[in-house]
Amino acid sequence: MNKLALILCLTLLLFNTAMAQQTPPGQLDGSWNGTLQAGGNKITIVFHLSSTESGQLTATMDIPLQGVKGMAIPEAELTRDSLYLRIPYGGIEYAGKRTGPESIKGHWKQSGMAFPLALTKGIAAEVRRPQTPAKPYPYQEQEVTVENKAAGITLAGTLTIPEGKGRHPAVILFTGSGTQDRDMTLMGHKPFLVLADHLTRQGFAVLRLDDRGAGKSGGNAMLATTQDFTSDAQAAYTFLKSHQSVNPRKVGLLGISEGALIASSVAATNKDVAFVVLLAGSAMPGVELLVQQNEALYKKGGIPEETLQKLLKLRRAQFETAATEVDVYAASQKIRALEQEAKAGMTEQEIKQLQLSPEAENAIVAQLSLPWARHFLAYDPAPALRQLKMPVLALNGSKDLQVAAAANLSATEKALKAAGNKRNTIKELPGLNHIFQTADTGLPGEYATIEETMAPVALETISAWMKEVVK
Repeated sequence: MNKLALILCLTLLLFNTAMAQQTPPGQLDGSWNGTLQAGGNKITIVFHLSSTESGQLTATMDIPLQGVKGMAIPEAELTRDSLYLRIPYGGIEYAGKRTGPESIKGHWKQSGMAFPLALTKGIAAEVRRPQTPAKPYPYQEQEVTVENKAAGITLAGTLTIPEGKGRHPAVILFTGSGTQDRDMTLMGHKPFLVLADHLTRQGFAVLRLDDRGAGKSGGNAMLATTQDFTSDAQAAYTFLKSHQSVNPRKVGLLGISEGALIASSVAATNKDVAFVVLLAGSAMPGVELLVQQNEALYKKGGIPEETLQKLLKLRRAQFETAATEVDVYAASQKIRALEQEAKAGMTEQEIKQLQLSPEAENAIVAQLSLPWARHFLAYDPAPALRQLKMPVLALNGSKDLQVAAAANLSATEKALKAAGNKRNTIKELPGLNHIFQTADTGLPGEYATIEETMAPVALETISAWMKEVVK
């Protein structure tokens, strides 16, 4: 997934209605849930409230689809029939009015914008994810550690091994951008658990790892770039080739989104890689990819063309600054100046449509100052692709709004042709989104509402191709 996506901040404002009678201490104890709808996203929030013997209210918060559980809320207060919750360091506030024994009404505020939210007492209904496999599995599962000696860190993960004697063909899975666990857990989905289960049942040993700084892996993800994650991937490849249950001549690499860049980079420097699977992989420079991504997402969101072009001009200039300006502080100052200059040429309505608030300005400056963003924007995947001689499968979904299928598959095919690679398969899978779900709009906010974790056609296409190339 895209690291430049903004982190959601949550705030609720009190309705301006008259106070009702005093709510006795302890009456709000328990769980309260509601669904926030904003920017095409539906996100379930759960607050857990409890009172001490002295009547002091304490609270925690869950955001199930974002993997947030038990987040402490430092400031919790009940005043008559109104509830106030605040997380000062995150800029998060809540204020809601009790309207019945099991209902609270309020507003949720983010970046200067308020959204209505209704809370109901009780735990939110569990999200259905029918493809998530359940134990016992018909194969072996091992907890493993991989040493990246060059980086001085240890990575943790899971190796699944098919039943039966002998050495098996194998594959390593590389996650997309963001700090991901070994299952690539996203909005209640576990795509890599589903994929690893499917491939292991098809006869492949599968290694999947927590990214550095995630799960049980060491390292600091905030300071890492794609190049650092490639170093981790190289360590994983070296580890898997030497495993007693693996055929070292039949070890392949599979990556999704940024993971596809990592897979191609490792394969470019290891000519003995048996095969490469690129899922939603980019084949164009980072600046071009993210400008294209912004255009697709904002168009789908209904932004008028004239307004959209103003935004794209701004973002391209900011991305190019981040990619080329060596001094981080100088880059941040230029990025902020570009934002302010662009807003000066927009109407109030355009600024509101594009949500260009002061908070959003601070966020884009901070994000484009991160080592990962600066490296990613400057990176061109084509040179690595032009070195791949082994079998390559490249798949994109036709409804992918983050890595456009037509443009990137075409660029991938061009790069492989330049490599003289005649053992490649390039496919666009109709109706699938960036994470290979059967989708309606393709918007990221839809990922959570789709029960399917990965379309069967994608799973079957991958496994059938892999079995063919390792015969």
